[in-house]
Amino acid sequence: MPTGATADESTEVTVTGSVPCRIVVCRDCCCGSPKVTGVDHTAQTQSLRAVAPVRVSDCLDVCDQANVIVVQPSAAGRAAGARPVWLGLVNDPDTTEDIAAWVRAGGPGVAARPDILDLYAITPPRRRTAS
Repeated sequence: MPTGATADESTEVTVTGSVPCRIVVCRDCCCGSPKVTGVDHTAQTQSLRAVAPVRVSDCLDVCDQANVIVVQPSAAGRAAGARPVWLGLVNDPDTTEDIAAWVRAGGPGVAARPDILDLYAITPPRRRTAS
C-alpha cells in the first residue's frame, strides 16, 4: 500500500520512508470487539499504523484466536520465500510492540521473528487440515 493509502474510507494512513511489509488486523465479530476485554483496539491499530500500512479486515475466521493480526512480507521478504505470518491472541500492548519492532526490522523473510512471537503464531484457516 503506497504512502497515503487508506485502510478504510474514513482513516488515512501515512507512513514515511520505505515500508517493509503490511499488516492486516481482524476487527469484526470477536476481534476488535468488547468480547475481548481489556484491549484498547484503537490504540493497537494506531500503534501498528505508526510502522506500516494497516488494513482493517472483517472476520478472518479464526474467532477462537481473537485478536488476530497478519503480518504480510514485503517484496524482498517474498523473494526470500516468506509467507504471511498469522498471530492470534494478540491482546496486550507488549505483544503489539513486539510485532511493531519486528515490522520495523523488516518483518517476514527479512528479519528473524522474535522468539516471543512464536507463542502467538497460528495456522491460517485455509491451511488447516481435518483430523
